Amino acid sequence: MILMALDHTRDFFGVAAISPTDLTRASAALFVTRLITHICAPVFFLLTGTGAALSRGRRTQRELSWLLFTRGLWLILLELTVLRCLSYQFNFDYHVTFLLVLWALGWSMITLSALVYLPPIAVTAIGVVLIATHNLLDPIRAASLGAFGPIWSILHAPGFVVSHPQFTVFVGYPLIPWIGVTAVGYGLGQLYGEENAERRRSLLLRLGLGVTAAFIVLRWINIYGDAARWAAIPQRPSLFTVLSFLNTTKYPPSLLFLLMTLGPALLLLWLVDRRTPRFLRPALVFGHVPLFYYILHFTLIHLLAVVVCYVRYGDAHWMFQSPNLGAYPFTQPPGWGYSLPVVYLTWALVVVLMYPACVWYANFKQQHRYWWLSYL
Repeated sequence: MILMALDHTRDFFGVAAISPTDLTRASAALFVTRLITHICAPVFFLLTGTGAALSRGRRTQRELSWLLFTRGLWLILLELTVLRCLSYQFNFDYHVTFLLVLWALGWSMITLSALVYLPPIAVTAIGVVLIATHNLLDPIRAASLGAFGPIWSILHAPGFVVSHPQFTVFVGYPLIPWIGVTAVGYGLGQLYGEENAERRRSLLLRLGLGVTAAFIVLRWINIYGDAARWAAIPQRPSLFTVLSFLNTTKYPPSLLFLLMTLGPALLLLWLVDRRTPRFLRPALVFGHVPLFYYILHFTLIHLLAVVVCYVRYGDAHWMFQSPNLGAYPFTQPPGWGYSLPVVYLTWALVVVLMYPACVWYANFKQQHRYWWLSYL
């Protein structure tokens, strides 16, 4: 969650003209900044499934299914209203709407609400198949499907659901692979029901090493698993060939992208299985209030951008305008964009400012048992 704030701070304060994954233009530092944040979304979806599995001991199958279904609908509603208007874009005109993480998480939870009636091994197998095979669908283009094109964009390839001069809806997180990760996470949750903790740790270690090794082998073969092949970058140092090897596709998340991120994620779970390292313990408060953190950190970053813009230009109207897809989540003022050191300093400020707010809300949730708090 802390790394996620770095990526979003870069979105608002970085130089938008240079894509961090364009290795012909981006610096190694910019690429690595983006690379280390790649782990965020896969871990969110994986642990959504794991959390659902862990809650089985406290609920009946039907209760768990209903909880996943209603929370999924709630996340979709938040994505389309609160996040879209009050966090991402700071406007209510709906000229441009992106369907992003909470949209995909919501639908993944709704799908899992049906899958929980199956044996966990079957749910896991479905997830593995979705992750491993969805790149076989890459040759299919939404444009070739006519009226069904928007459905294909929702399921597999980022694209327009609605494209109208007055309003645009664009899918950034297609569902098939993310549903697969959530289903695999549900299977992972079975390990945490193991009474033998050493066996769990052994399995986490072997899974992490195996998934990471699978990434290295498949990426080296360079035939399947990602639409973007790795190659030497002309007129750039050999380091950039290594970066090209790691430059996998996130939209939609390719098989190799998911292997590259989920392998290290499993190894991190193994590392912290015995205890949380002392230096990470303060960060646990963020994990107690994930949705609160998610909404607030976007809002805070955008507010800081408004303040900086007003101080720099004497005006901040750009920060409330997103009239087209190229101006998302705000219109870049002339000359806008700061160096990576400034982005990192701003990120640190965001995390520090978020901490007391999250401590307060975590304490509030602990002291009150209102039913609606479980949805926030």
